[in-house]
Amino acid sequence: MTISEQQIAQYRDTGFLVLKDFAGDSDCDSLRARAQEMVQEFDPAQVVSIFTTREQNRIADEYFLTSGDKIRFFFEENAFNEDGTLRYEKEKSINKIGHALHDLDPVFDRFSRSRNVKELAGAIGFEDSLLLQSMYIFKQPNIGGEVTCHQDSTFLYTEPIDIVGLWFALEDATIENGCLWAIPGGHQRGLKSRWVRSRDGGMEFEIYDKEPWPANELVPLEVEKGSLILLHGLLPHRSFENRSPHSRHAYTLHLIRAGAKYPEDNWLQRSQTMPLRGFE
Repeated sequence: MTISEQQIAQYRDTGFLVLKDFAGDSDCDSLRARAQEMVQEFDPAQVVSIFTTREQNRIADEYFLTSGDKIRFFFEENAFNEDGTLRYEKEKSINKIGHALHDLDPVFDRFSRSRNVKELAGAIGFEDSLLLQSMYIFKQPNIGGEVTCHQDSTFLYTEPIDIVGLWFALEDATIENGCLWAIPGGHQRGLKSRWVRSRDGGMEFEIYDKEPWPANELVPLEVEKGSLILLHGLLPHRSFENRSPHSRHAYTLHLIRAGAKYPEDNWLQRSQTMPLRGFE
């Protein structure tokens, strides 16, 4: 894996960078197959947790808030009928799996700590980084939910702000099936809000800038299977609903520098028995 100084400069200027053919077809297919196995083994009768980026002050539940050091499953908003039954089969209803796949599952651990990922982290100045969280995102056909415009540092805040997101396309991501959209250079405008734990045990937003993100500045990041999109923690980005008949599977990984302070009021926390790990 090589990355040029020009590409690094582009990342610093725009807040994102697309690296084509970062992961091979076999790697993508291996992650997809493992995710499918995990969903098949999951019993939805045990718990139902719906992932949404709307009304997050209200909907955050204990199952979600304690998932930082576990592997848990979250449904699409539109996966259920009015009577509570699933509209589609279980495999077509899961929104994502999170948030410690990279530590608890051998297949995702091997991919997340591969030589290519480690060398890339070093190339962008994250050679001493810790692997904070991971998610397998399905973006299901017909019911794939919208993710509103946001900054990752809103939810995964560090002092100083030192986080990068790695977004791996396991299938082609197009405008039709809900690809990412981003505001080039938007990471230079500062942090708009933080999602923090409140005194009553729930979650709430601390707002620093009420101005909405300019929708007209968003550009689509259509990429082919195997591509990697690097995302600065302050980059505003989003994805729209997927109403197409095609899924848009992706795997995401977030890195923070080992020396950065990770506050206790961030939503994602781990038990003392499972500290964050680097590439080792």
